[in-house]
Amino acid sequence: MQKIRRRAARRPFRRGARLAAAGVFVLPLLSFTQVRLDSTDLPLVMIDTGGRTVPAGRKISGRMKIVDHGPGRMNRPADAATGYDGAIGIEIRGHHSSTFPQKPYDVETRDDAGNNRNAPLLGMPAENDWILLSNYNDKSFLRNWIAFDLYRRMGHYAPRAVLCEVLLNSAYRGVYVFAEKIKRDRRRVDIAELDPDKGSGDALTGGYIFKVDYHDESNSWMSDFPPMNYPNRRVYYVYVYPKPELITENQADYLRRFVSDAEDAVYGGGFADPRTGFRKFLDIPSFIDYFILSEVSRNVDAYKKSRFFHKDSDSRNGLLRAGPPWDFDWAWKNILECVYSATDGSGWSFLTNDCNPDNNAPDWYLGLLQDGGFTEDLIRRYRDLRSGILDPDRICVVIDSMAALVSSAQGRHFRMWPIAGPNPAPEVESPSRTYAEETGRLKNWIRLRIAWLDDHIEDLRGWVTEEAGVSAGSRPPAGGARLFPNPASDRFAVSADRPLRRIRLFDLLGRRVYDSGAVFCGRDASVPVRGLPSGIYFAVLDLEGGATVVVRQTIGTFGDR
Repeated sequence: MQKIRRRAARRPFRRGARLAAAGVFVLPLLSFTQVRLDSTDLPLVMIDTGGRTVPAGRKISGRMKIVDHGPGRMNRPADAATGYDGAIGIEIRGHHSSTFPQKPYDVETRDDAGNNRNAPLLGMPAENDWILLSNYNDKSFLRNWIAFDLYRRMGHYAPRAVLCEVLLNSAYRGVYVFAEKIKRDRRRVDIAELDPDKGSGDALTGGYIFKVDYHDESNSWMSDFPPMNYPNRRVYYVYVYPKPELITENQADYLRRFVSDAEDAVYGGGFADPRTGFRKFLDIPSFIDYFILSEVSRNVDAYKKSRFFHKDSDSRNGLLRAGPPWDFDWAWKNILECVYSATDGSGWSFLTNDCNPDNNAPDWYLGLLQDGGFTEDLIRRYRDLRSGILDPDRICVVIDSMAALVSSAQGRHFRMWPIAGPNPAPEVESPSRTYAEETGRLKNWIRLRIAWLDDHIEDLRGWVTEEAGVSAGSRPPAGGARLFPNPASDRFAVSADRPLRRIRLFDLLGRRVYDSGAVFCGRDASVPVRGLPSGIYFAVLDLEGGATVVVRQTIGTFGDR
């Protein structure tokens, strides 16, 4: 893995600009429909800015009142507040989502003097930073909510969230997801608070939050490692806690060194060593569960955008943890982009760098999957979750129960923002015509995706290298084989430890692109690949005695695209 010890010019990435430039995903100008809300069985959030338009990039003051009488009871605008009724700061948030007619917002609860004021809202623990996620792009209202719920059930922190309806300056704005903002807090990302005056020792080792996301010169640093197979690309990490404008030079230097050392361990030759390899730096259960959640949802953004990491101080088990999850409104659906367009539930999301993304992702999982112990633990964890949390029947029951909660509210929302209007995300399917159709599609998609993962999760063993090895008894004996050269542009050779019986080659969509037939009797063979599109493929080798080996093979010449 090439390591870079120099800085490159940084530039921000903007999904909206990229889509607009493509000329196919630009939303038309819409005239707003006036919708009256007399009562709702969802929590009602009313925001008053004195008639001022909420800007992006800076908060303006306002007031917020919440009415929530509880399940099965109606909430009316004229009702007295049941919880919060006080000052706030509010601004438009998001990148591409901020261009939608229904805007997302950052909300900060304040006292009357304008200072932060912690308050428990809608059953969530007291804090002062909150998010109102719009549902203009997610016509089920549930994609983010499902992802957060699943990750919490896996045993990790994910933002708590509640569906609500919103009035802004008395005007109806639709159904929102009222969620916790990801930040350091005892009841959110529970890591140590950094003291800027303590620049050494344990006090310097945590806690930190950072992410992979859109970035600029002022808020990020460049990784020492480019993505695998793309040496001319660059990966950037964005400071979250401490904020870019507050992090000290000592803290920034420590975090950059720690992440660089962790990446060196992931990509280096001794990655599997329990004392010096990646296990010295990473909390493996969190990385496994983040992978599983991202793949179950086939989230186009999971690895390249809104991808959070956090690290506690060394005295509090300072391993690097994956998550919390965020930004799943483009997940659980078929997106017109690379493998994400497959309508049969197929494709690996973690190979996003092969899709020429608008923001490069670190290829940590390509390194981690080379270790047989990690891969076997991941497969075992997936199988365990499938018998409970990831049972599609259970997930569909949850979707049905949540959909019942919005049975009345969804009618108002879609009068405001018609469900048959253009899909902001470049979806393969045309827009749903009814809410029942939208939730039905979501449930069918989840069933199809999980069925594909059930059939293909063990294919991940194809990434395991000989160096990493696999402990005895951790997987059924399947023989051994190697493919070379890798990458290959004209043909590649196969050398197996027992006679070959058949060779098949599949692309990332699961389509068979080569089949030798049952014609081999020796241990060596050559597979022609000239004319195949550049990319990642799987060679499925049937060996004498009924064993099958799956090996990852790269085809084509890779560089910056």
